[in-house]
Amino acid sequence: MNENYAMPHMPDGVKEGIVKGIYKYKTSKKKNTKLNVQLFGSGTILNEVLKAQEILEEDYKVAADVWSVTSYKELRRDALDVERRNLLNPGSKPKESYIQKILKNEKGVFVASSDYVKALPDSIAKWFPRKLYSLGTDGFGRSEGRKELRDFFEVDAKHIVLAALYALANEGSIKMTTVEKAIKDLQINPSKPNPMTS
Repeated sequence: MNENYAMPHMPDGVKEGIVKGIYKYKTSKKKNTKLNVQLFGSGTILNEVLKAQEILEEDYKVAADVWSVTSYKELRRDALDVERRNLLNPGSKPKESYIQKILKNEKGVFVASSDYVKALPDSIAKWFPRKLYSLGTDGFGRSEGRKELRDFFEVDAKHIVLAALYALANEGSIKMTTVEKAIKDLQINPSKPNPMTS
């Protein structure tokens, strides 16, 4: 979605990550919590991810780190290349792809939000240390404002928060009743039609 927004300042030490396809954009301010989430976004959706980080930390006491994905294609290409190298060299120590290296020590659940279809973040999911929950704009085109479209396709901040809490509940870190309460607090309609088919 085309949108005018301020170009963020480039954090120190991220040049390699920008070229390779991903870098940590903003680390959580919350420390010493058992509830951790890694949030991934790209382009204009990164702004929604940053809003979700704020909601998770302030309202749900969840530490959320934000990652900027500059190229899913490059991350997949690198991972496939490393996978091929390992396949053809079974006697050598297996190498790790860039995505495996940078995520292997990260705590918590993984949620990616994209203004492309879910298949884009899903294309690198198998190299994540744990399950990746993907949000995307699967469905038919619409003529509407950005806010309404992001809500319709369930890729806005409130749906990112919901996905993060649901992922935490699925791993047993919080109760599913917290997720149910969040649906009410965030004013999400659980009966709305699936955007993929409506």
